[in-house]
Amino acid sequence: MTTGKNPNLLIGGLTLIALVAMIAAYFAPIWWVSLTAPNYPKDAFPDGIRIHFHFDGVYNGCKAAGKGSRMASEIIQKDLSHEDERYNPITDAKKDIDKGAEGLDCVHEMNTINHYVGMFPIATGAPVEKPLAKFFFGFFAVMMLAFMVTNRKLRLVVLSAGFAAVAAWTIVDQYVLGHLASHVTAYVNEAGTFFKEPDKIKVWGDNVTLISNIVIVGLIVAMIVVVLGVWKIRQFELLLALVPGLLPIFFVIEYSAWLWFFGHNLHPWGAFTVKPFMPTVLGEGKVAQFSTYSYPYWGYALLVVVFVCLMLALLLRRKQLRESAAA
Repeated sequence: MTTGKNPNLLIGGLTLIALVAMIAAYFAPIWWVSLTAPNYPKDAFPDGIRIHFHFDGVYNGCKAAGKGSRMASEIIQKDLSHEDERYNPITDAKKDIDKGAEGLDCVHEMNTINHYVGMFPIATGAPVEKPLAKFFFGFFAVMMLAFMVTNRKLRLVVLSAGFAAVAAWTIVDQYVLGHLASHVTAYVNEAGTFFKEPDKIKVWGDNVTLISNIVIVGLIVAMIVVVLGVWKIRQFELLLALVPGLLPIFFVIEYSAWLWFFGHNLHPWGAFTVKPFMPTVLGEGKVAQFSTYSYPYWGYALLVVVFVCLMLALLLRRKQLRESAAA
């Protein structure tokens, strides 16, 4: 049997490749951002102050640099003359250097820089999206598995069983095991590192809890809609490939929106006054004395693989549906 006579084999193969690439992308760095300045020398920061964005958080992207670098003294002398009693970047930078390259954390360093222009800590971004991302990936994985199935009744079984498993996983993880509550606590603590208004921070935490609950309910409702849609509408099955295939677009929209939020919600604690601005989404930019770089990383290439494979599979399946309707 050849793929020419049975395009389902090709559709299944393309969807399987997309599924593997999507799962790998969840654990991969999707985007990287780096800041460079004369007072952050290359012997201490070969790639500048670099961080990596994943679907579930932001991670250190600094490469190792040798011990005994002159970074600490240069930062102290040239970078930030304003000290904040609530947060001391000079002391923390010294500790990082004393530990050597292995202990250097560029997420922490980026927070230090952002703090001096009044930005929130990086970890406070996407407080709902990051902990719930794994469940959306489970949702997409079930859709892709069902798209590979040609028999309509079996497809409905795969969707129903898969969505039930993802819904149960979500409820157990977030409520039974208490991960939603612990995440909100960590979010409130991180925000409190810079913003010393407990009442306001509590409201933020309550909002994260509320929105997370709404999103979880919305995800379960979406599962029901997909099952009903596939059951009642023949063409609806194309959405099983289209929606997860748009992941690279979803990421850029989300990433851009949060950059806008950080750049347009500056606070007066900053030692330097900076007008609200849109941080660089793609390419190079300039903020005060810092040069900024923002580019997709190898995890984003995996998302492109997902997009290409699923769009090809969708076109083949669409052709099948047209031919069967005309027959």
